Amino acid sequence: MLLRLTRVAKFYGNRLVIKDVSFEVSAGTVTLLAGPNGAGKSTLLKLMAGLSRPSAGSVEHGAAPDASGDALGYLGHQTFIYPELTAFENLAFWARLHGLAPERCSEEALLAALERMELKRFAFERAGGFSRGMAQRLNLARVLLLSPSLLLLDEPGTGLDTRSMAILHREIAAARDRGAGIVWISHSVAEDLARADRVLAIADKRVVYSGPAADYVPEAVAC
Repeated sequence: MLLRLTRVAKFYGNRLVIKDVSFEVSAGTVTLLAGPNGAGKSTLLKLMAGLSRPSAGSVEHGAAPDASGDALGYLGHQTFIYPELTAFENLAFWARLHGLAPERCSEEALLAALERMELKRFAFERAGGFSRGMAQRLNLARVLLLSPSLLLLDEPGTGLDTRSMAILHREIAAARDRGAGIVWISHSVAEDLARADRVLAIADKRVVYSGPAADYVPEAVAC
């Protein structure tokens, strides 16, 4: 078990966002977090990441960092890219911040991470000049550099073209293959069902589906 939610609820002031959410994330699985706009998907992902505390219930993390990576990687709507730094300098900064081993902070390792995102030829250009899609790929490189056991992705496909989406899908599959647990908010749930093992769908502040991706019907939670 990498993550367990038990009867989680979240209030913002007097406004209830989600209630009674229970779910587990296992190693080597991809879970799509689905639901209509405003259902609380991003809020739930932040609770999973520990960036917000539940108003009720509990969030337990079973993942632990090891020699090969960090326990958790979170990609939200903000890119956390420093525009005055180059792509390479951005990755170097985050690698040092997370205390990665020297071999994982080497120039060779950082350039390889950029190459995976097809950004190597822009390695020494200022990130402030990047398009939204390039910045998003750099952000993804930043998170994947950690090789996290638990990977939480909030609409990582935003701003990506077809080629960049193919890179994203490849990296999600690679993370699952190395044993990571992934929770992914996709803006194209119907298209990405085949890439997932499970679906957790929320609507009307509660879980309306939790089970195999193969059995999930997107229209069941349509607005």
